[in-house]
Amino acid sequence: MILSLSKALFACLLPMGVLLHAQEDAQLDQQLQSIAAAHQGRVALFAHNLKTGTIASLDPDEAVQTASVIKLGILLDAAEQIRAGKASLQEKLVLTERNQVAGSGVLGQLTAPLTLTLRDTLHLMVVLSDNTATNMAIDRLGLAHINGTLRAAGLKQTVLYKKVYVPAEGPMPADQPKFGLGKTTPREMASIMERIAGCRLSLDGAGALPGDGPLCGAILHMLRQQQDREDLPRYLEALDTSEQGSAIANKTGALDKVRNDVALIATSNGPVVIAAFTWDNADQRWTGDNEAQKTLGKLAQAVVQRWSQDGLNAGAFPWEDPLRIGEQKP
Repeated sequence: MILSLSKALFACLLPMGVLLHAQEDAQLDQQLQSIAAAHQGRVALFAHNLKTGTIASLDPDEAVQTASVIKLGILLDAAEQIRAGKASLQEKLVLTERNQVAGSGVLGQLTAPLTLTLRDTLHLMVVLSDNTATNMAIDRLGLAHINGTLRAAGLKQTVLYKKVYVPAEGPMPADQPKFGLGKTTPREMASIMERIAGCRLSLDGAGALPGDGPLCGAILHMLRQQQDREDLPRYLEALDTSEQGSAIANKTGALDKVRNDVALIATSNGPVVIAAFTWDNADQRWTGDNEAQKTLGKLAQAVVQRWSQDGLNAGAFPWEDPLRIGEQKP
């Protein structure tokens, strides 16, 4: 049988401003507030049911540190340059010692020079949050171009300030020292994931290009391979999904006092996007039982249980080409 999602799904994949009129799930808001109140730190969240249009939120317009979730913005700009013919997933990039930095990932530990495709570079930036791969991508795409894409997408509070573990260059906004690598809000970062989920890559409202579906599929493939599953997916997928594929595509970000996660979740009742941020966290341990990571897991669990009583269904979303949503088998 062919799964036919309602037109409401596509109606919900609209520019962010339209969400101002979306229906707020007050009961779910109360649940989320209770979970956040028990957390030793601060919490902000925006959740959007892409099938029904319903939203839930906790301080969704609060400006927060992105940590590595800003890499979703880099993915969006890569997609824009690829569809404009200015870049290609197959093009070659060269790892140099100059771009090797510390922190997460593996490229900083390998012997340079090393040639990778842009696809592989972005893949490492996502699945391992590789900081060196991130800097390679920023060099290729251009910091100014990335921020220009974010502005063209209607994001007024989302900024990538600099490369990872590299001092900021040139005149910087006064708030850069406070936010570090990047700044965003839960609502704005959720909108990036929604663009990818709906394959709405056109920033001027024009129709999709022939290659948009597979391009979105390539990006979603990277996000589904995310290796850090201790945050939003924590209590949603407890079993190995390496063979059948995950029902969650996500990008995490972490600093000592920060744990963030942004996810597209394929539920039995339609796709859901959650963008959740925690900061000023008392628990700064870099272990799997970090309190903030547990809090993120509880928030996602509450959202899914409220909006999809039958839980997750990886097969209910057309991961390889989101534009073919009406053709997806259950």
